[in-house]
Amino acid sequence: MIMISKEKWEQLQRRMQSLGIIEDDLLEKFILGSGSGGQKINKTSSCVWIKHLPTAITVKCQQDRSRAMNRYFARLRLCEKIDTIINKERSDTKQAIEKIRRQKKKRTHKAKRKMLADKKHQSNRKQTRQSPQGEKE
Repeated sequence: MIMISKEKWEQLQRRMQSLGIIEDDLLEKFILGSGSGGQKINKTSSCVWIKHLPTAITVKCQQDRSRAMNRYFARLRLCEKIDTIINKERSDTKQAIEKIRRQKKKRTHKAKRKMLADKKHQSNRKQTRQSPQGEKE
């Protein structure tokens, strides 16, 4: 079983302090797990549910079979959520979402024409490299 190191817990505590998250403001419950994992996951209360009372943000984590690991990951997710609220423009997750949105965005007609013209130009360049049809090497 993998355990979270003391350094990682301390790093998480520092991040929570920088975001203004106090342990006393957290309401924490342990819920019976569900899903794949056999009888063990369905019998133990390893799923962690956290609510940050000042912001009313809730996080539920069942990433691992271990309760200690899930407590760490739940707090980490809570920090990420609060960080996105506090630093709307600078947030890493927001930037990743924006990047995906830009990638999925439909091309404009001008951009599409330019892309097709470039492809046609490249095709013509490749055709000039080919040997003539009648000759065999």
